[in-house]
Amino acid sequence: MTPSENAFAGRWVNLADPRLGAKALFASDEFFAPAERMLNHEPAVFIPGKYDDHGKWMDGWESRRKRIEGHDWCIVRMALPGVIKGVDIDTSHFTGNFPPAASIDACLVEGDPDDKTRWIEILPAAALLGNSHHLLPVASEQAWSHVRLNIYPDGGVARLRIYGQVLCDWKKVDRSSLIDLAAVENGGRAVACSDQHYGTPLNLLFPGRGTTMGDGWETRRRREPGNEWAIIALGHAGRIARAEVDTARYKGNYPDRCSILAAYRQGGTEQSLVTQSMFWRTLLPEQKLAMDKQHVFEAEVADLGPITHVRFNIIPDGGVMRLRLFGSPE
Repeated sequence: MTPSENAFAGRWVNLADPRLGAKALFASDEFFAPAERMLNHEPAVFIPGKYDDHGKWMDGWESRRKRIEGHDWCIVRMALPGVIKGVDIDTSHFTGNFPPAASIDACLVEGDPDDKTRWIEILPAAALLGNSHHLLPVASEQAWSHVRLNIYPDGGVARLRIYGQVLCDWKKVDRSSLIDLAAVENGGRAVACSDQHYGTPLNLLFPGRGTTMGDGWETRRRREPGNEWAIIALGHAGRIARAEVDTARYKGNYPDRCSILAAYRQGGTEQSLVTQSMFWRTLLPEQKLAMDKQHVFEAEVADLGPITHVRFNIIPDGGVMRLRLFGSPE
C-alpha cells in the first residue's frame, strides 16, 4: 500500500514503529510467528517454500489454532505516547489463517502495564478479510502509551500500524540548549507535500541519518517547471536558529538547491496551508546542495520570531534524508 492510498500514513506518525522504540511486550501465543515481526516497518513479504520447526514461515504474528474458549492478544508499547488517529490491521499473505475479527484496547501508564492496569476499548471489534489492509479510524482524543490487539479467536496478522499525533511533555524537556522542533519525537509531523513517489516527507523528521535511500523523502523526476515542496508542522512553536539539510545516501538524485519558508499559523485549515504557504516569509534563502552531505545553515537563517510551520522547498526535485530545525520553544 502506497502513502497516497493510506490516508493515515502520510499525515500521522506510526506510533508502533520499532525504529522509534516501539516493542511487542507480550502475546498470549506466538507458536507460528513472533509478535515482533508484526511491527516491522517494511511491507510484509511471502517466501514460498520457507518453513521452520513450527511450520510455514510467515511474516507477521501468528498464533496456533485455538482449541479452547477465549481469544489471542498482543500488548505493544508504543514508541511515544500520543493520540491515536487510526490503525492499519494488515493481513497481507494470511489467507486461510487470518482472524475473522479484531479489536484494540489502550492504556496510559508509566512503565509497562500489569494485572492492575485499566484498559479502555478504542476500536470495537471489526471484521477482517484475508490478505487485506484494514484502515480503521479511532475517535478517542486521549493520549495512550500502550495498545492491546485482540484477535478473535486466533490466526495471523502481518503488520500493525498505530497512526497518531505524538504528545511531547514539554515540561520535561531541557531548554538550556537548542531543540530540534521538527523532530518526530518532539511532535513534528508532515502536513502536505507536492510528491512522495519514493518516500514520504515524514521520514525527514526521523532520528539518525538513515541506512538506505528508502529512509528519506524522495520525489519522482520532475518533467515540468517548478519545484517540489513539503509542509512541516513543528512540535512546538519556536524561534529557529539553525537548520540542517542532510542528503545522506543520495548521490545521483539529490536536489540542486533548497530553501525554507516559515510562518506562525493563525487560522485556516491544514488543507488551506498549501495555498497560504506560497506567501510565507523566508527562513532560509535558496542554498546550493551537494550529494551525500550534512549541510548546516546558521548564519543564513533569518530571525523571524516564533513560527509553527515551515515549507521546505527542494529545487527542482530529488531526495533528502533529514531536515533538522533547531531552536528555542516559545
